[in-house]
Amino acid sequence: MDFGSLIGIAVALAGIVGGQLLEGGYVGSLLQSAALLIVLGGTAGAVMVQSPARVFVRGVRMVKWVVLPPDFAPRRMIADILRWSHAARREGLLAFEQQADMAADPFARKGLQLLADGAEPQKLREAMEVEIISFEEYHRQAARIWEAAGGYAPTIGILGAVLGLIHVMENLSEPARLGSGIAVAFVATIYGVGLANLVFLPVANKLKVLIARQVLLREILVDGLVSIASGENPRMIENRLLGYVTDQGPGAGGV
Repeated sequence: MDFGSLIGIAVALAGIVGGQLLEGGYVGSLLQSAALLIVLGGTAGAVMVQSPARVFVRGVRMVKWVVLPPDFAPRRMIADILRWSHAARREGLLAFEQQADMAADPFARKGLQLLADGAEPQKLREAMEVEIISFEEYHRQAARIWEAAGGYAPTIGILGAVLGLIHVMENLSEPARLGSGIAVAFVATIYGVGLANLVFLPVANKLKVLIARQVLLREILVDGLVSIASGENPRMIENRLLGYVTDQGPGAGGV
């Protein structure tokens, strides 16, 4: 579980609420169900118009990655590749038939099956890179709905504020209610800007990072399998693949 995301949201909310209290305001003044409905409903509707329904649903489901990210263990991947390389030198490429049957990841299973079938290194790389491109685009389409929500929410918030002001103008005959009415109207703007910059856009960027990490894992796998198909020495394979996971690189910390 990634507690950093939860802590980040908590810190942001604490800063906003704390600032409101220091200004002498009340937390209750920020809680307006009508404004929240306008912002969430309007933003969701705009995103649904932009994206196909299946992409929208996939993007909503992907939000769990922010707290429960998919496994990212490049060093474990390299260890598996080296084990396969040693097996190939001892038993030949037919050893990958059993390894393919045991692989839980469909992407790894396909690569091992291609190895077992004796695919040429270049053909193997081409086939696997098509899979990588499809994987990345499939998930990036879903992540983009959060980016789109971050773009629409502030404008929808302004729309909510205008609707609130219209309601205030309709009650000009009651001056005592004007101040509180205007304050309520602008809560919609707070929701729109706040959700966009504290939730929607951070979620979109986090998902992009997580997708990039999964793409990196697949690139490591493809590089390793192509090296095995080329008959390279396991030590040479290891030295090259470790370049993906140096302390300064994107794979740092993978175990």
